[in-house]
Amino acid sequence: MTKTTLRRIPAYAFLTVAVIFSVFPLYFMAVSATNTSNDVIASKLLPGGHLVDNFKALVDAQPLGSAAYHSSLNAVVTTVLALVLCSLAGYAFEIYHSRAKDVVMGILLLAIMIPFAATMIPLFRLFAQVGLVNSTTAVVLPLIATPFLILLFRQASRTFPHEIIEAARLDGLGEVSIFTRIYLPTMKPTLAAAGVITFLFSWNNFLWPKVILVDNKYQTLPMLLSNMRAGYVTDYGSLMLAVLIVSVPTMVVFLLLQRSFAEGVTGAIK
Repeated sequence: MTKTTLRRIPAYAFLTVAVIFSVFPLYFMAVSATNTSNDVIASKLLPGGHLVDNFKALVDAQPLGSAAYHSSLNAVVTTVLALVLCSLAGYAFEIYHSRAKDVVMGILLLAIMIPFAATMIPLFRLFAQVGLVNSTTAVVLPLIATPFLILLFRQASRTFPHEIIEAARLDGLGEVSIFTRIYLPTMKPTLAAAGVITFLFSWNNFLWPKVILVDNKYQTLPMLLSNMRAGYVTDYGSLMLAVLIVSVPTMVVFLLLQRSFAEGVTGAIK
């Protein structure tokens, strides 16, 4: 064994422990979904044979299909609109640069420091006055133009050569065509990163839907999980199965786009 290998042993040991601590909650969640409530309370670490029973109990007790539909609808609509609006804003802030836009961007960045809890009540009163309570529109609108995503696209746009835009204009392309046919194809990593961030946040969003969706008929999956803990007796087997179901889409989206996500974030930082 060489000296280099010996020096790497502490690092390997630390990484191994870190992996175990990271993976164990996922393993326990998956295993608990196949066990009874008593087995979960007893911290049983081996798979059981109650997966089907837990699923039947979950479907009988909670509107799983409706909650999954509303979560999917909110997440997809939010992600698509956020990518369109924030990419347009980031493009405009950088390509049509001016001091006035820098001031506006500074104000937007200051808005990041304002906690959502401080704006939640005014937002609710606003949506209540226009009759948007219990609607997808009310859930989606506050999330489709975030300062962070605008900044992400603006930073990524700094690497986009302005000479290409000038050449395209000389060839007769309009501004919309330049944006859709030239700019967006070069921003695929940034679009993937922004899409992953927006989808994960919208899918896991709990506080705002809990406030604006007064009727449980429109509840999302995070709200369903909260309601499962609201009773006097909690079926932890069904609860862990519900947590697993809620977690799977976010895992799939991130695993499919992880390389583009990393490229988009590092490219925006540069």
